[in-house]
Amino acid sequence: MRILYGVVGEGMGHATRSRVLLEELTREHEVHIVVSGRARDYLSKRFQNVHGIWGYTLAYEGNSVSKWQTLLQNLQGAVTGWPQNIRQYFELVEKFEPDVVVSDFESFSYMFGKMHRLPVISVDNMQIINRCKHEPELLAGWEDAYEATRAIVKAKLPGAFHYLVTTFFYPPVRKERTTLAPSILRPEILEARSEPGEHLLVYQTSTTNTQLPAILEQSGLPCRIYGLRRDITQDVVDGNLMYRPFSEKGFIDDLRTARAVVAGGGYTLMSEAVYLRKPLLSIPVEGQFEQVINALYLEKLGYGMYTKQLTLEALKEFLSRVPACQESLKGYAQEGNTKILAALREQLARAFEHRGHWRAEMSELD
Repeated sequence: MRILYGVVGEGMGHATRSRVLLEELTREHEVHIVVSGRARDYLSKRFQNVHGIWGYTLAYEGNSVSKWQTLLQNLQGAVTGWPQNIRQYFELVEKFEPDVVVSDFESFSYMFGKMHRLPVISVDNMQIINRCKHEPELLAGWEDAYEATRAIVKAKLPGAFHYLVTTFFYPPVRKERTTLAPSILRPEILEARSEPGEHLLVYQTSTTNTQLPAILEQSGLPCRIYGLRRDITQDVVDGNLMYRPFSEKGFIDDLRTARAVVAGGGYTLMSEAVYLRKPLLSIPVEGQFEQVINALYLEKLGYGMYTKQLTLEALKEFLSRVPACQESLKGYAQEGNTKILAALREQLARAFEHRGHWRAEMSELD
């Protein structure tokens, strides 16, 4: 069949996860990909028919989202971005007639599907916020943030043909046309052999988080840090801190041999750490509840610890919990990507069969 696949470009997690599914889909089907941001370059190196579009971006200040700067840079980006998207739309209409749309939380492909009355299959981890039931005790103190984020997630891809939600935690499903499946893991993670080590793997996406090095230095533990110095081309050692340029192979090797992980609340690294049974201290980016809920479930399951702000006291508390977290993680099991791939193939077959009968009015069900 002919598939239009949309990948949101904010953060690289969506791209690395989509890569796994796209490698399978492109073997069997004709696939065109629409993607924005850094994810476009990543996918262009691996697949044909990649169409660059403009997408929403976030601006960071410290370990929080700067709402004003985010608004400003997106208004500036829209000046050239929207005309670019319109051009891509008409090029796709002229050259490609998809049967089904798959969207990883991406709006352009979703709107294309709706305008052409095509079934849209949602594949992402975000829909768990809207399509599952979460215990009030878990959300205590976060009720307003939860409701606001749930409204945004609900409005992102309403009325899809089916929602495939990837996850390492399993709250009760409360909506029809929803399937929970284990996290999508890239082949390099599946092939990695987890080994015990002494160092902390630290991943920080915001280069403006200037307090982090001092806290890590005081821990006295060897720390291998990614993301904080993006301009370096080789390792920079400062006492017990080793700043490393990004290398997929090097990062995975540091992850599989780490004592534990210190990172934000991003789903991709968290799911990889869980799979490799590495305890994780999660410091979600302020203003992103989707990261907070990941961290809350991580702590609830005993796989790690959640903290609003990284302090030396919080780091010491986490390190004291590492043995218990390692014990809890022994109970996690996942058979590669078999379940999510089987679920996607099933829904694609159903969508292809029903594509002539699919109606945009299905959105009323949500």
